[in-house]
Amino acid sequence: MHVAIRVRPASDRTAVGPVTADPIHGQLLVVRVREPAVEGRANEAALRAIAQALGVRRADVTLSRSIGRVKFVAVDAPDDIVAARVAELAQHSTPPARLDSR
Repeated sequence: MHVAIRVRPASDRTAVGPVTADPIHGQLLVVRVREPAVEGRANEAALRAIAQALGVRRADVTLSRSIGRVKFVAVDAPDDIVAARVAELAQHSTPPARLDSR
């Protein structure tokens, strides 16, 4: 299954959710990461955060397409489970699901 995300690098914490609307790409799951957008560090941190939030291994999440801060990630897990977890993160993440100890 593919998930569209919006990466927000250099945030004060790592968190996944809620969603934001994009006029071109539709609904995007917001992924905040502490790492800066330098040498792919923010992308890697976003993939780790998505894997943790979805409850899958990091190896099961790959970057399939990138357009600036909009990323499309492929998740190697059952579609119904991923879709349910993404919907939960999108609806029930106000404030976002924190993924770090800060």
